[in-house]
Amino acid sequence: MTTQPYRILCVCLGNICRSPTAEVVLRHYVETNHLNVVVDSAGTSNYHIGDLPDYRSQAHARKRGYDLSVLRGRQLNTHDFVKFDLILAMDEANLTAIQALYDTLSDHERHQAKAKVQLMSHALNSQLMIADPYYGDAADFERVLDQCEQASQAWVDLFKRERIGC
Repeated sequence: MTTQPYRILCVCLGNICRSPTAEVVLRHYVETNHLNVVVDSAGTSNYHIGDLPDYRSQAHARKRGYDLSVLRGRQLNTHDFVKFDLILAMDEANLTAIQALYDTLSDHERHQAKAKVQLMSHALNSQLMIADPYYGDAADFERVLDQCEQASQAWVDLFKRERIGC
């Protein structure tokens, strides 16, 4: 008998900086720990549908052994609340946008929805916001990677304690 994987969606504004970084970092941590978890990413806006992740995100991630080059931007949609078990927002603005989209669901869609919505930093017992590095410098992209690695390890530890994906 095959158990269905636990499904996680990482969400930022445009799906070209933070959420694809969070996706590949979290995927690395769940794969390293042999968890039955699938990770994807999306953006709350439609600015970058089909686009590659930002070249700076790719370059900084590559230095740490993460490959973002196969990812493409997509927009969060109402079906994601049904498809995913957990939706991780990178900051409060994204959390608000995710909740606003949830509020548009019909009663039937709400009945089918299973996704819990949290901040990426929730597993760290923190309200830390993963700040958008888009208008920043190299240090901002490195900070996103640091935060995603810390949060991903915390999520994996939580999953193991709660036997999620085990």
